[in-house]
Amino acid sequence: MKNILTLLFTLVVMSSYAQIKMQGIVRDSIGEPLELANVIAINKESNALESYAITDANGKYVISLGKNGNYSIQVSYIGLKSVDDVVETKEVNITKDFNMFSDNMLDAVELTYEMPVTVKGDTLIYNADSFKNGTERKLEDVLKKLPGVEITADGKIEVEGKEVTKLMVNGKDFFDGDSKLATKNIPSNAVDKIQVLRNYAEVGQLSGVQNNQDNVAINIKLKEGKENFWFGDITAGGGVAPSPNDELYLVQPKLFYYSPKYSINVIGDLNNTGEVALTGRDIRNFGGGFRSPSSNSGTSINLGDNGLRGLTNVGDSQSIESKLAAVNFSYAPNEALDLSGFLIYNSNRLNTKQESFVRYTNPELGIPDEETSQTGREATNQGLAKLSASYKPNANNQLNYDILGRISSDSEMQNEFSSVVGNTNQLDEAKPFSINQNVNYYYTLNEKNIFAFEAQHLLKDEDPFYNVTGLKDEDTFESTANVLGLNTAQDNYNLNQERRVKSNQLDAKLDYYNILNSKSNINLTLGTILSNQKFNSNIFQFLDDGSFYDPVASLTDEDGNVLSNENDIEYNFSDVYLGLHYRLKTGKFTITPGFSVHAYGNKNTQFGETYEDNFFKILPDFETQIQFKKSESLTFRYNMQNSFTDVTSLAQGLVLNDYNSIQYGESQLQNALSHNLSLRYFSFNLFNYTNVFAILNYNKNIDQVRSLTNFDNVIRTNTFFNSNFADESVTAIGRIQRTYGKLKASLRASYNYSKSNQFVEDVRSINETFSQSYTPELSTNFREAPNVSLKYQFSISDTKQGSDNDTQFVTNTPSVEFDAYIWKALTFRTDYSYTSQSSNVGDTQSYQTWNASLAYRKDLDAKWEYQLQATNLLNIDSEVSNGSNDISVYSSETFILPRFITFRLTYTL
Repeated sequence: MKNILTLLFTLVVMSSYAQIKMQGIVRDSIGEPLELANVIAINKESNALESYAITDANGKYVISLGKNGNYSIQVSYIGLKSVDDVVETKEVNITKDFNMFSDNMLDAVELTYEMPVTVKGDTLIYNADSFKNGTERKLEDVLKKLPGVEITADGKIEVEGKEVTKLMVNGKDFFDGDSKLATKNIPSNAVDKIQVLRNYAEVGQLSGVQNNQDNVAINIKLKEGKENFWFGDITAGGGVAPSPNDELYLVQPKLFYYSPKYSINVIGDLNNTGEVALTGRDIRNFGGGFRSPSSNSGTSINLGDNGLRGLTNVGDSQSIESKLAAVNFSYAPNEALDLSGFLIYNSNRLNTKQESFVRYTNPELGIPDEETSQTGREATNQGLAKLSASYKPNANNQLNYDILGRISSDSEMQNEFSSVVGNTNQLDEAKPFSINQNVNYYYTLNEKNIFAFEAQHLLKDEDPFYNVTGLKDEDTFESTANVLGLNTAQDNYNLNQERRVKSNQLDAKLDYYNILNSKSNINLTLGTILSNQKFNSNIFQFLDDGSFYDPVASLTDEDGNVLSNENDIEYNFSDVYLGLHYRLKTGKFTITPGFSVHAYGNKNTQFGETYEDNFFKILPDFETQIQFKKSESLTFRYNMQNSFTDVTSLAQGLVLNDYNSIQYGESQLQNALSHNLSLRYFSFNLFNYTNVFAILNYNKNIDQVRSLTNFDNVIRTNTFFNSNFADESVTAIGRIQRTYGKLKASLRASYNYSKSNQFVEDVRSINETFSQSYTPELSTNFREAPNVSLKYQFSISDTKQGSDNDTQFVTNTPSVEFDAYIWKALTFRTDYSYTSQSSNVGDTQSYQTWNASLAYRKDLDAKWEYQLQATNLLNIDSEVSNGSNDISVYSSETFILPRFITFRLTYTL
């Protein structure tokens, strides 16, 4: 592996030495340097774009040209006459300046080749064809090649270090701006321009009174001829799996229709090859574009997540069957009204297997080491539907309404063997649903006064069910069974729990903006959060003869009170707040100090008793931004936040998270207060395409809601309390990326230090973790030659648990991606990675991943494509991982999909 990476790196470096550098200064007619002038070089032999540059603040440009060649040089600048020249290169660098003059016949100017990157105000425009070499198939293949743009491991798009919050196609939301659906499905040959909208304001009326520097959106402009008729592709394929009884199949239609008035997007997926368009986790995190009005108020209330939180990542399964049907539409019956919506159905069936070893780090606790082997089957059926309407009768009025509904039916069956507890069979089921509604109204009274009303209502119903059978192979569960009040005279335990959580929340605010002058404004906010949660649960047992048994627990809390196996609690929360913020622009500075005054109300009723707490709190916040230039800024933020827990942490009765994790709550839990500070630096230099971002965050939690844990063998019981011991964390993340002609190099580094307090068996200990990671990457973007991307990930995690235990994990992951467009007909792509994990508490473990594909199409405009694709070529059975938490270290082996070889046929509309 090391020799392969060395060879590839040598080839990349040699290619860079085969070029010379041409540089100079572009000036206007009076000799002043011109910033953001475009310089392009066209190879006269191939008539292809060779290099391009945008001048810096001093008018300087630098381009890379091949040795011993002839090139047409064109210099352009808005409002000035373009300059055309011819340069013949030898084997030495060239210095050449240009002067530009005014042009009275601008309409007659014709560019011989389109600039790859242009700037218009806050919009950065990439010409997609300038970055393609023929191997691209989907939007993500193009985005990966753009300077300043990155696709993260979970499919999100980052521009200049900022996450893209919305993605549109021809100005219309694509599935409410979900970037993963867009990057994985939009065909690359339909993309003309990629517009990066920096400082994006979704509501134009508020663009001048809000700080939008962290908001980034992307608009995909389609090529001419892609409107008013269907385009996209349909892929079908099959293959033979290693098991003789299984056959592989894949059907993926991806169809799009765009016109000035309406658009329709259809995405389908039916396969058992592991290529899932949306995972169960993706669906659960699909927000539908909703944002809480109170997100910046200083109040955070957790409504909890009582679905199946342990759903497996698709890549960690032994087999998978996937179904997806998604439709997105938009319709504009007139200029004032826009209607849009989507409907998504997703279904996954997974078989999983995992083996793990857990060693508890504090020998004084007497907890035995545990080896487990788990096999499971998961089934998820999820549906989402959304309808949106936006009405803008004029520039001063805008009314938005959205309604999103989601429903799912999830189940997980798991057989587990534990070296401590023995055999168990577990079943988790949940059929939750939710309805979320949002209404916003924005009104501009005059140039000095703007009003904004935002309200969101959430109705959520969750009904998880848990069943476990077994637990009689060893004696380790007997004491737990006794305190739960189970009938122990059984061959096996059949333990069950029903839960129901109903949440009803209204989040609303009214903003008033008074524009004092061109540089300052005042913002007054009146808002409220009203929340109601009802939670009931019941632990019961089925006996060997099938009869129902209602156990009576004898477990006691810290005060000696006997706990119940049931819960019936109603929790009401209210927050009425008034906020004041002042925004001032002075020179390069934008300063926004402010505060909010909150009147909080908490009330929960259970077991015939009511606990109530009402109090006031002032929460300050502050933000300062230094805008050095349009593409370079430094931002400091501070805010104080009040965090409130959900109803399950207040419920005093017993709750089974699973058979070896039991919890009970505390009705008098208080809020947790935190101080949050961040410093963020962003810079994108269009002259040398250097993209730099650095983020430093500090967090301190005061009066934290934390857990107190007690153990009976490996069976843990948790409860909650407020602790005045503070937890702290510091995180630093940075990346530098630069483009050198056809080479793009980047280095990402991250550091994290955290200090947390832990309470186990009434003993407090302090855990400290310091982790660091480094990821250098080098990739090419040749139009004719093959392209390669080299990446190396190195990370260290060091955890000190108490005063005696120090655990360190080291991970090394070199990887390479290669693609080539051969004979203008064949596309070959492959990727390989090697992961090695070592620690001071176990043996070094490693695994490899290798995938490849070969595709044929007659030419770039051909309708048919034939592809042979292989995944997991080395037929690796499993992946390994190591880690640690507050009380233990663990290692696990997860069994994955075997080698799959499939043949596919794609038809392009």
